Amino acid sequence: MSDQLTEPPSPDQGLVAEGIARFVPPGFPAEALRPSFATVGQVRASEALPDGWHVHPSWSRSSDAFEAYISIESDTSLYGTGEVAGRLLRNGTVTEVWAKQPFRIEADGTVVPNYDDRSPSLYQAHPWVLVVRADGTAFGVIGDTTHRLTIDLRQGITLRSSVPFAVLIIEGDSPQHVLSRLGDLTGTMELPPVWSLGYQQSRFSYYPDERVRELARELRSRRIPCDVIWIDIHYMDAYKVFTFDSERFPDPKATNRFLHDHGFRSVWILDPAVKAEPGYSVYDDGVQGGHFVRDHEGQEYRAATWPGDAAFPDYTRPATRTWWKDRSVEFLDNEMDGLWIDLNEPSPILPPGSEVPETVQHEGGGGIPAGSHARYHNVYGMLMAQATHEAMKEARPDRRPFVLTRSNYLGGQRFAATWTGDNVASWDHLKWSVPMVLNLGLSGQPFSGPDIGGFAGLPSPELFAHWIGVGAFFPFSRTHTSLKESQEPWSFGPQVEAIARASLGRRYKLLPYLYTVFREAASSGLPVMRPVFFADPTDLRLRSEDRAFLLGDDLLVLPQLSKEEAHDFCLPKGRWRPVTLPGEDLDASPAHPALRIREGSIIPVGPGGQTADEAMTGPLTLLVSLDREGHAGGTVYEDGGDGYGYQGGDYLLTRYSAEVTEGRLVISIEAEEGARSRPEREVRVEWITDPE
Repeated sequence: MSDQLTEPPSPDQGLVAEGIARFVPPGFPAEALRPSFATVGQVRASEALPDGWHVHPSWSRSSDAFEAYISIESDTSLYGTGEVAGRLLRNGTVTEVWAKQPFRIEADGTVVPNYDDRSPSLYQAHPWVLVVRADGTAFGVIGDTTHRLTIDLRQGITLRSSVPFAVLIIEGDSPQHVLSRLGDLTGTMELPPVWSLGYQQSRFSYYPDERVRELARELRSRRIPCDVIWIDIHYMDAYKVFTFDSERFPDPKATNRFLHDHGFRSVWILDPAVKAEPGYSVYDDGVQGGHFVRDHEGQEYRAATWPGDAAFPDYTRPATRTWWKDRSVEFLDNEMDGLWIDLNEPSPILPPGSEVPETVQHEGGGGIPAGSHARYHNVYGMLMAQATHEAMKEARPDRRPFVLTRSNYLGGQRFAATWTGDNVASWDHLKWSVPMVLNLGLSGQPFSGPDIGGFAGLPSPELFAHWIGVGAFFPFSRTHTSLKESQEPWSFGPQVEAIARASLGRRYKLLPYLYTVFREAASSGLPVMRPVFFADPTDLRLRSEDRAFLLGDDLLVLPQLSKEEAHDFCLPKGRWRPVTLPGEDLDASPAHPALRIREGSIIPVGPGGQTADEAMTGPLTLLVSLDREGHAGGTVYEDGGDGYGYQGGDYLLTRYSAEVTEGRLVISIEAEEGARSRPEREVRVEWITDPE
């Protein structure tokens, strides 16, 4: 039973910026509900709501919860809610915004990391709903709290938490407009280094160091395009963070230099838990600096993780984030190229499914109040990502950072990319990977992808072929699997190896286009991988299509995500012409998604290659698909591929246009921006026409 809160509305609520409003429950001053971890800075209502503002939450309170309710009209579609399994359309679902590592325990006692479409929460916390009305206009809703929050979308939108919270509403004339304003409010990702857009090979784990070298040689000898090899926890001394096993990895700097010499980058993992072992310098420093969280009795909290009994850094403390940053900078002296942070929900290992108690205490500081883990659990991963991101920027001031995190919070795209956690080698998990990445993009995180092939279990050759076929088009493209399995592209025989090589070859040819879309995402907050309804938000037929997807605005990807012969896709109106990438020679395998190009567009394609650097140089091919009036346009973005020269103007943004004149296709540069010199190269043109 709940009671409506009918007191006069707080004077602290109102318009934050054009199209963005903040609401607080009656009787609770806005300052009492700060700080916001989602927004860039602390937003404040600057003026009263304008006449005609339609979306208002109504507030109620029960004995154990506060609720904000927002009604919706018929034919309204709901999306977002972050990292969730199941379908793209979120109408009728209930999501618990609580970062959690899910497990399944088999009848024989085997513990398997797992989730399904009934999972109310996964590794990330995004208290956000994107609402698209029948006419294509949209608004977004943020439940601005770090506490556990329920998003109930069964009848309208109900946000429920045990503590009072603010609500932010973003109005827009389209879902794209709303996401762009979300980027203004919560920040956008930094433009990543171009190598991070290449294919990446990982396993739990590749060890010892000679195995890493062997893998690098094998990838190159087999001509599998690949940019990154990942190093999981077995490089550590007894799984102690910031250490190296003297037998398995006696010289990590030499390992990284070997990879660099062969055209690879490396990403190494860090876990937050610190082994509670006196004499271990990281633990001793943590104790001396007061860097670990404490239980409700004031004692150091410990839990069982990979190294055994371990303590957890209190990232709410500025001094602790600095300590973690300094340790990471020292670690990076071994010349790794990126950092991977895991188990940062945070998650103990034993017993399976256990969590850090909500009564654990955080000290805070620097504008973050002291509080319980109930308050800071959801932002633990984001605060760790922030400190790790700062470490990379300090250690490599002339290079763009790359951090991958398992847990994050709304706005955490400013600090790290993400993957979708420990999935399973099953057709269901392949099918869910597409709407999961789409909804992460619709929640402000453009740079994400699943473990290609599935982390737990061994996929059949057919399943792996289909997964790497579509995985080549995810924003983040990485194969990763457990200790028991092997999922190198050649592990499933020569036929699957050929499919993998061809699939990754398609990605590398598309890197000039993909990098251009990433630049748009970093600038505007729009997703890289987009739902089909973005092609026409007024077309209700498209609202539930979650197998096909768009890369940018102009390339439509049609994958087969199940064993059926073919999918019955719901496609946008207009001409979406089938397209073959220059020089590709695909077999007839259904593992290769069909590609279609939007009429009126120009897509840049490169020569491909074994690395992203190769793929971004050499001849450029413009794929031209004219509209009904005989015109087309498209953009190509180029810069150094790494570093920050582009911020000072060292980039080239070219707008090409095409039209038919006297029966000839004429390409011209419509506009250009930036101070970077145009490279000397051959520019080819392929005119994509309707199939006969």
